Amino acid sequence: MEQYIGTKIVHGEHMTKGNAEKHLGHPVASGEDNNANGYLVEYEGGYQSWSPRDAFENAYKKTNGMTFGFAIEAVKLGKKVCRKGWNGKGQYIELATHVSYMNPDNKMQNVNHDQMGNKAIAFVGTSGIQLGWLASQADMLADDWQFAK
Repeated sequence: MEQYIGTKIVHGEHMTKGNAEKHLGHPVASGEDNNANGYLVEYEGGYQSWSPRDAFENAYKKTNGMTFGFAIEAVKLGKKVCRKGWNGKGQYIELATHVSYMNPDNKMQNVNHDQMGNKAIAFVGTSGIQLGWLASQADMLADDWQFAK
């Protein structure tokens, strides 16, 4: 078998297997005791299932204390993220696509996105937007990334 890694955003709620079966209206996870601890999981699109606690906690982390790696994956999925400790309200990073610019001769460059790629991380702050934002070492090592409000 090949090895896989997954990145998706879900909603989860602590729930025993028995309570999840009552909520969902059908059996889940055969072989697990009805009192087994786990999570009711709701995926994008509304699909719900139940996962044993260890399986869920090994696969998912809360979004109000993400690593930089998870924050970048969220940005690639179209989410806006920020550091909890950033100064200034409303600051966040997001994915900018179809990046182009006007050169000194007033000609649009990279319109077809073949010179420098078509994506960049944009920092949206109190003074405007900075394309091509670069993370500091502190940003990359922080575990306080969260979805921007």
